[in-house]
Amino acid sequence: MTMFHTVLVANRGEIACRIIRTLRELGIRSVAVYSDADRGALHVSLADVAVRIGPAKPQLSYLSIEAILDAAARTGAQAIHPGYGFLSENQAFARACSDAGVVFIGPSVHALNMMGDKIRSKNHVAESGVPVVPGVSLPGQSDEQLIAASEGVGYPMLIKPSAGGGGKGMHLVERAGDLAGALVTARRVASSAFGDDTLLIERFVSAPRHIEVQVLADNHGNVIHLGERECSLQRRHQKVIEEAPSPLLDADTRARIGEAACAAARSVGYTGAGTVEFLVSDAAPDEFFFMEMNTRLQVEHPVTEMVTGLDLVEWQVRVAAGETLPLAQQDVVLTGHAVEARVYAENPERGFLPTTGTVLRLEEACGEGIRVDSALTPGLAISSDYDPMLAKVIAWAPTRAEALSRLDRALADTVVLGVRTNIEYLRLLVQDEDVRAGHLDTGLIERKLPGLGFRAADDHVYAAAALFLHAQAWSGENPVWSRPSGWRMGPHRQARYNLAVSATESVDVRVEGGPDAASVAVGAGEPAPASLAEVAGRPGAFSIELDGVSRVLDLVRDGRRLWIGSDGFSVDLRRRSRAEQLAEQLAGRDRVEGAASPDVRSPMPGTVIAVHAASGDLVEIGQTILTVEAMKMEHKLTAATAGVVSVTFKPGDLVKLDQIVATIAAIATMAEPDDAPMV
Repeated sequence: MTMFHTVLVANRGEIACRIIRTLRELGIRSVAVYSDADRGALHVSLADVAVRIGPAKPQLSYLSIEAILDAAARTGAQAIHPGYGFLSENQAFARACSDAGVVFIGPSVHALNMMGDKIRSKNHVAESGVPVVPGVSLPGQSDEQLIAASEGVGYPMLIKPSAGGGGKGMHLVERAGDLAGALVTARRVASSAFGDDTLLIERFVSAPRHIEVQVLADNHGNVIHLGERECSLQRRHQKVIEEAPSPLLDADTRARIGEAACAAARSVGYTGAGTVEFLVSDAAPDEFFFMEMNTRLQVEHPVTEMVTGLDLVEWQVRVAAGETLPLAQQDVVLTGHAVEARVYAENPERGFLPTTGTVLRLEEACGEGIRVDSALTPGLAISSDYDPMLAKVIAWAPTRAEALSRLDRALADTVVLGVRTNIEYLRLLVQDEDVRAGHLDTGLIERKLPGLGFRAADDHVYAAAALFLHAQAWSGENPVWSRPSGWRMGPHRQARYNLAVSATESVDVRVEGGPDAASVAVGAGEPAPASLAEVAGRPGAFSIELDGVSRVLDLVRDGRRLWIGSDGFSVDLRRRSRAEQLAEQLAGRDRVEGAASPDVRSPMPGTVIAVHAASGDLVEIGQTILTVEAMKMEHKLTAATAGVVSVTFKPGDLVKLDQIVATIAAIATMAEPDDAPMV
């Protein structure tokens, strides 16, 4: 067969970069597509050719079949690799590629159709002898029909959208009284995310472990599996850390679950790379149940590549070009252990809400057994238009314990300043005793979260920020009368820096002395000798010594904001102006001590998708005022106090992090009209 000479990558971010690198190794000309938001993205610069396909909104760019096929025609692309997400499992796109004479690097439309619907796929594979989870999986069921049919399933049960994946729209229901409301929510999310609100209900398996099997099939009837991946470390059904092989399965179960995955693939004439997902109870590791088949490459495919030595993207391309798999099942050997952690633009301390920003400082891990799949570059703007995953850090070692330790070190060596990430949270998980011991299930993270000890900014961090600002204020670029000396004879005037940690919390730091010799007092603490010096050979890294204790921190400034991090921890501090401090003092002067703030703030940047109260409405504590969406996540903003609300935004408006979107006037403080009746 003749290999393709040009392949278009219909995706963005780290997966587009990863596919383009393999195409380059194969000597294939690569075509990238990009939206206006991604004009300066890394995948654009890595490709041989790049084509603009539309504005930032995915529906008008990466989800536009017409725009992508037009780009393929303009560049002479013979095939299209969809990556994952976007159009990767879209039957209409695969059919349109075929109609246009372009090879879709993925399975057939028939396989996409059969496996793209959870109800259809579950019923189909059951006919081939693949074990499935008991539940209600009938198409076209109303909420009332699902409620009636679910009586024999038992609680707890899991509601799942029939279309789509990634855990979106899944809801755990533990009581009969919660089922009706959960169905309404699940339908809305499913309709919004996948354009299909069909739902199914399954029995919730206790202490469930999520184990998936990688399959590879060609167009000549050959189907093999490449072992399994343990994907049980999840939060809200979203995978966080994955590994291969699973520490749970023995050799016999591995062979049986692998053959079940191959049977599922054969049942639909599958070709290319795909993943069959199973539920396995931690209490009964020799039993497994089919959940679904992902008819595409998976985010976590690197761990399989690292233990098998195979390039899955390469074999996707070769199979699509008509080549025969050179391996039989007995030729597949798993060597060592690999673990992957997903780095997201999110803030774990604020309920894992997505974050935005600009990458101001970047250092990615390297070394023996370390692989980083990333699209990050200094200056990259992280917007709320797309999924918040930024990169994947993968570690391989001869043993599982060594792989986890290598991953922990790699995460500690990863520096991303300018946008909040989950790196510290990933390190806490990797270090957890149960994770180290392999005692995993899909609920482990939720149970562990309350006890995870996230670091907070300490005196060294505040001192470093103040000294950095102090040194810049003394810079020769500033006129002498603007320096912190106070423009006077004798000792320098004490300089004060007010650093905001959040919208409602700030710390005063007092600095005495010049930039070379100073003492620093944080908050109400006593002054202590301190110094800040840049680390030789590491631009952006500083050694901060406070009261005889020295630490190295990464630090960068963006206007009034300073980003500081070390060993996976990071924080952003903003220097507040005198005007801001005065305004806060005036606003709080008449507020009752301990009273809730009348301001409703957005905890994340995003788009207002619904307004639930109008200006002038009387609202109660906990009542929803607005719903904000960012990076495929909805968040309801509620009233912290009762009163009359004033809403300043409408659906479609963009909001910033901590921006005030509504205010509530307490009824007791509202002025009465002059003609109010006497009582």
